[in-house]
Amino acid sequence: MTSTTRKKKSFADWCKSVRGQQIIVTITFLILPLLLLFTFTYLPFFKMVQFSFYDMKYIGKRTFVGIENYISVFTRDDILGALKLSLYYMVGSVVQMALALLFATILSFKVKGSKFFRGALYFPCLICGIAVGFIFKFFFTHGFVLDTMLSWIGFDVDSLPYWLKDESINNIVLVACSIWKYIGQNIVLFIGAIASVDPTLYEAAEIDGANAWHKFKSIILPSIKTIVVLNLILSISGALSAFEMPYVTTGGGFGTSTYFVVMDKLAHTNQKVGLASAMAVVLMVIIVIVTLLQQAVAKAMDDGNDSMSRKAYRAYQKAEKQRQKELRAQKKAVKEAVQ
Repeated sequence: MTSTTRKKKSFADWCKSVRGQQIIVTITFLILPLLLLFTFTYLPFFKMVQFSFYDMKYIGKRTFVGIENYISVFTRDDILGALKLSLYYMVGSVVQMALALLFATILSFKVKGSKFFRGALYFPCLICGIAVGFIFKFFFTHGFVLDTMLSWIGFDVDSLPYWLKDESINNIVLVACSIWKYIGQNIVLFIGAIASVDPTLYEAAEIDGANAWHKFKSIILPSIKTIVVLNLILSISGALSAFEMPYVTTGGGFGTSTYFVVMDKLAHTNQKVGLASAMAVVLMVIIVIVTLLQQAVAKAMDDGNDSMSRKAYRAYQKAEKQRQKELRAQKKAVKEAVQ
């Protein structure tokens, strides 16, 4: 009796095998993307976290200060004011979501000129944010476009407020500009989600006598809750990091400096790179916390939404049984008439 030993493959043989070639090709094509990802994403992030513990400029001596920069983030009046200002944009993001849901629901069904309105509402998203900022800067400047239009319907130009300088209204004006700029993105996502809803659910709801509001509340909203949560997360994150509109339109003056505008001023004008890095880290933590809270709320609402979906499905089953019953009755009547 002879024993046979399996010959071990050499590295060259393994490279020539199908499995070896698959692994080599996979690694080869992954090296460059992973290298770029590490170089331009992860490495700058870790360096930013490191810089947040130093008192430093872009060029020059670095002094380790521990958590002093993080303490400054929560004690400086300009940074706290910018955080409070983010509440304007958060409220604006909720209004933006509500309007986007309204327009998306209307445009998802047969409406005359729906394609035109879809394109018109999405068009602002295609314009560069800097360009939009300059457009609204001239639009709201005192005595320019808006004031001229209001004078045509009887308003006295001299009695009109300074839309971008009056601190009681300028942030509301800037939030309205941001809503106009980004609402189209939400509408497109909502329209795509609504298009995936089973049409038979609408038919079942109509048989039960449901109106448009009932269809939206019990069918559309539960079916697209994932997209709603995603849009809400993106909108809140965008509200916390608003930059282009106040930076271009007012330069951050007259009480319109958002968190990012203050961060940009500290980093590039005042050369406080360490403090600006700490602000960026704090902003990231805030966004993560807000995202987790939104997901927790969405998860808590799942039970209620699922019950709504089950109710709509039961209505559909009930309507289908009623239709089958009527068909059987008609067939029986025809059969008796023939006999």
